[in-house]
Amino acid sequence: MFNWICENLSTIIVAIILIAAVAAVISYLVKNKRRGGCCCGSGCAHCAIQGKCRK
Repeated sequence: MFNWICENLSTIIVAIILIAAVAAVISYLVKNKRRGGCCCGSGCAHCAIQGKCRK
């Protein structure tokens, strides 16, 4: 088991970093949605689909 971890340590580290990045993005989108923001990250005043966006 320890040998397998040592052989795949770089892959495990990259996977952990990618999972953390995806979790951070999802967390940001959820927090932004709860505050009443749009999921695209900008204000709705200059949006091309202003009337069709689901908030």
